[in-house]
Amino acid sequence: MAHCCGGSVRCCCWLLVLTLVALAVTAAVVFVRNKNGGQIFPLPGVPDRKYSEALAVALQFFQVQKSGKLVNNEIPWRGDSALDDGKDAGLDLSKGMYDAGDHMKFGFTTAFTGTMLAWSVLEYGEAMRAAKQRDAALDALQWITDFLLNAHPSDDVLYIQVGDPKADHKCWERPETMTEKRPLTKITTKAPGSDVAAETAAAMAAASLVYKPINGTYSSTLLDHAERLFAFADKYRGAYTQTFPELSAYYNSTTYQDELLWAASWLYHATGNHSYLSYATGKNGKDYGDLGNPRYFSWDDKRAGTQVLLSRVSFFASKGSDAGKDQGLGLYKETAEAVMCILLPDSDTAAFRTEGGLLYVAEWNSLQHPVASAFLAAVYSDYMMTSGKSELSCSGKSFTAVDLRKFAKSQADYVLGENPMKLSYLVGYGNSYPQRVHHRGASIPADVDTGCDGQEWLKTSKPNPNVATGALVGGPFKNDSFVDDRENVRQNEATTYNSALIVGLLSSLMSSSNVAESLS
Repeated sequence: MAHCCGGSVRCCCWLLVLTLVALAVTAAVVFVRNKNGGQIFPLPGVPDRKYSEALAVALQFFQVQKSGKLVNNEIPWRGDSALDDGKDAGLDLSKGMYDAGDHMKFGFTTAFTGTMLAWSVLEYGEAMRAAKQRDAALDALQWITDFLLNAHPSDDVLYIQVGDPKADHKCWERPETMTEKRPLTKITTKAPGSDVAAETAAAMAAASLVYKPINGTYSSTLLDHAERLFAFADKYRGAYTQTFPELSAYYNSTTYQDELLWAASWLYHATGNHSYLSYATGKNGKDYGDLGNPRYFSWDDKRAGTQVLLSRVSFFASKGSDAGKDQGLGLYKETAEAVMCILLPDSDTAAFRTEGGLLYVAEWNSLQHPVASAFLAAVYSDYMMTSGKSELSCSGKSFTAVDLRKFAKSQADYVLGENPMKLSYLVGYGNSYPQRVHHRGASIPADVDTGCDGQEWLKTSKPNPNVATGALVGGPFKNDSFVDDRENVRQNEATTYNSALIVGLLSSLMSSSNVAESLS
């Protein structure tokens, strides 16, 4: 008999057991590798360290952007600000978040930020929880929804903006020392804004699902406001930048029709009321959805997001249910698949990307579209994996959920530093990231009161004295280049809605590809 461990039979047995365990683990890893096209994805319940660390960084930008009376503030250079916002109308609009490197509160993009945060939590809340980041996401979301609720004081009135963008952009100062007037802009039956009202309804409906198991009263309040806002948006139609043409220089809404479909889709998920689904899949879908034509997802165009969101219904609806009988869903799913096909780099319909591999759509804020698209790809791949759908056909070529996930991962990795500049575009992540972000609060020392005229801090070539941790800057040019200059607004300004998008993408990549079959 062979001897080991000094002749101990018991030790031999333990060695045999450990060997068998090691072989089993190896076999499992090989299985996962082969199952996923040669790439190992995180195992269930084990967050990927890189993406979970990046998520923790990204979520801090919402703390940087908060307005109002701060609670448990952990950003040393931030303090209370804009405490009187809304007082002229007898409202408390002090909460919410500043849009970007300025101190405007734009309701359209604020609501989109809320919708995307809520969607991310609904799909990937357990992954966030495992990474100990879910509470941070919920904190940011409620800071937004509290503001949106207060901005909707009656059925047909919604305050959509705090501040004068022209005056605001002339000032370079810290939000804590602002003294300028901050006028309010509202939509009414005579001054409609279906796009911003519907986007706000979408945010509230999505958030109501998030808070349903946490705070039923708050969830019901959100859903009540969402339904009333949708009715207002649908009855009194018009784009808010047609009502207020001067605002088209900032966030010009190309149409309100996509937001109506987007909001109806979220209300269907939140209520289960088939009339909302019929609204999106019936005549309105045919007239407004541009079904069959793939588009990019953004703060302005919600069609691709709606197509993916309604594909969720198509993937998981039982055949006998009302949703399972809805023939209009098929067109949404077909269009969602066309969107996926333009994202896949090896598809015949693949969209342009830079030599460094970044999906490239627009020069200004170039990271918005690839990050938003990557989030949709990750979500769609998870719907495929969870439902057991094995393949996606693009002009006769077959692709898998793994291919979509690889695309999503490639865009996230580019953002985090795997790019020709070797630069992380997520401020505070990695060893090299932009030092001169176009951001008023970050660029001015916390003990300096500049008044409106702090232009010297805008123009200095020195790095920002404060780090805008979690900021996702605009991004590179078409040739993958980037200029770290504070006055380079196209590339170096961060937006709050960009942060919501990167939070969703990073959350989707932290763990294995399984999502709940229902959002409710």
